[in-house]
Amino acid sequence: MSIYAAPARATDLAGLPSAFVDVGSVETFRDEDIDYAARLLQAGVQCELHVWPGGFHGFDGMAPQAALSQTASATRTAWVRRLLTTS
Repeated sequence: MSIYAAPARATDLAGLPSAFVDVGSVETFRDEDIDYAARLLQAGVQCELHVWPGGFHGFDGMAPQAALSQTASATRTAWVRRLLTTS
């Protein structure tokens, strides 16, 4: 399977594109997400990691008007804008 289809399964993450990883602090896969971001950074891949306090799986979809969801969304949007303006 291509590393672009399932990048977390790759043994060598070097050369992957920049990544934005965000996860709720009570998300079931929190530790895996943090580990993936750390592996990206160790491989020299530009990566931004956010762990949202109290966030659970899908918190931003289930409660899009919540302050935490708004902050997470604004942070993602700002990252994409930075990426597009520096390319």
